[in-house]
Order: sequence, then C-alpha cells, then structure tokens
Amino acid sequence: MTRFLAFLFLLYFGSAAAQDYPSRPIHLVVPYTPGTGADILSRVLGPKISERWKAAVVTDNRPGATGNIGAAEAKAAAPDGYTLLLTATSFTTNPALKPAPFDPVKDFEPVALIATGALGVYINPQVPAQNMKQFVALVKSQPGKLYYSSPGNGGPQHLAMELLKLETEMDIVHVPYKGAAGAISDLVGGHVQAMISALQTVAPHVHSGRLRFLAVMSSKRSDAFPDVPTLKQAGMPDLEVETWYAMFAPAGTPAAIVAKWNREINELVKEADVKDVIAKQGLVPEGGTPESLGARVKRELAAWTRVVKAAKIEAD
Repeated sequence: MTRFLAFLFLLYFGSAAAQDYPSRPIHLVVPYTPGTGADILSRVLGPKISERWKAAVVTDNRPGATGNIGAAEAKAAAPDGYTLLLTATSFTTNPALKPAPFDPVKDFEPVALIATGALGVYINPQVPAQNMKQFVALVKSQPGKLYYSSPGNGGPQHLAMELLKLETEMDIVHVPYKGAAGAISDLVGGHVQAMISALQTVAPHVHSGRLRFLAVMSSKRSDAFPDVPTLKQAGMPDLEVETWYAMFAPAGTPAAIVAKWNREINELVKEADVKDVIAKQGLVPEGGTPESLGARVKRELAAWTRVVKAAKIEAD
C-alpha cells in the first residue's frame, strides 16, 4: 500500500509539474563544439520551441572526450525537464569502447530521434570489383593484403567496417587518420582500397568517378544515389548503420515532459525550414517515439560492444 501511495504521489507530482512546464529557461546540453551537427540542430530547434512555449531555450556547448563530458553533465542535472541532452552517435559508441561516466540506458530517458545520416561502402575505382559480392570475394582472396581508411580509431565509420568484417569474414586492415580529409584523400589516391563514410562527405568524388559507391548501410536506398543498393539488396548481411542525432533527458524526468518534447520534435522536423537545415547536413529528418529511440540505443550499444570485443579495438 505504501509503495502504491508513493507511486500515486509521483504520478500526481509529475503531472502537476508538466502542466506548469516550462516556467524558466531550458538548457540543451550539446556535448560538442559550436558548428557541429548537434549544435546546428540545437540552434534551429531551440528558438522554435522557445517561440512556441514562451520560454528561453539555450544551447549549452559542453565539448570534450568525444561527447562524454557534456553527457555526464546532463546526467547529473535535475530530472525536471530544464536540462536535456542533444547528442549524436558517440552516445552509444563511447561506452562500448571504454568505461564512460554515464550509462546511455540507465541514466537517460529517450525523448526523440531528430535526424539520421546513412553510411556507405566506397572503394577506389582501380579496385577490380563492381559490387559488394565481388569486393568481399576479392578481400577474402587476399586476406590482410588490402586496406581501409577511417577518420579515426573508434569512430562510427571504423566500427561499421569492423561490423561488416565480422559478418562477412573479411580480413582487411584498418588505417586510421586524424579526420575525414586525410582518409578520403588517400582513398581517392589509391593508397588504401576502401572506406565507410557518410554520403555527403564523399558525394563529389562519387559523382566525378574518383570513388565507386558499392552499397548504402541503411534500410532503404539514398535519394541522392537511387541506383546504389542497400547491403541487403547487394546480397550482404542486413546491416543498418547510421549516424544520428537525438534528444535525451536525465533519468526520472516526468513522462509528461518527455511526451511534450517528443510531440514538438515530431512536429518541427516536418517544417520546411527545419527540413532544409537537416538536408544541408546530408541528413534525413526522423522523429518517432521515445520507445523506438530507446530500442535503437540498446541495439546499438549491444552491437558496438560485440564489435569492440571481437575486433580487440582500443580507444585512443
């Protein structure tokens, strides 16, 4: 009976708090530097929500440790809806690589997925493979003799290729770079043979013929490259790996407040100017339920933990 009464009290308190919400400024913690994807999305969504709710919505950049510092600060905030986290893919990759100062499942309430960006498999056109099946067969015929680049050790592109290696039993050697520019340049120059990358960063090289686009690691084809198949369509394991941006609240935030944010984001990502900003980042607007975002986080965390262990990846 005591537990039931406590539950009713919390339910009433949470509902009452949500009715008065917001009554003061809201902070959107962005765990990256100004100008990054999460920051851009925060600064387009924040003013719109501020206008709708008649309350200030402030972007609070807290960069460092590939997103860990800002996430830890958001975790420690009061679960009252006045501090939220707008983060990206590192939210699930970081804890898989090494102990993080937060648990993405236990320490946060999923709010809404904002946007996603598909990754693709690219090769230098001098590589004698026209499709994924030929490429995998080529790598298997020369184990440890071919190389792939990535923008950095432990990043989504690195982990995505290691996942593809596990599922196809390829043996291709990783060459990490300090950023995408060098990784792409050496792929175009033929110093490495393959790379997994976000579509927008290599699109000019695909259009010019300097790179060959083999497959998109998504559930559907890219509108920009409709002739390029998904991995499943290319006869490969059905892997979906995307970069993404999403919003989370500290664990214990009232469900009514989470629902309020979720409704707003689902509406805003459909607005023309928001869609335009998202498209310019090479992303696709999403939305959806808190439950679907929570399932994504659990699924990715399990997958990346498995990949890191199997490939013996150590974070820099």
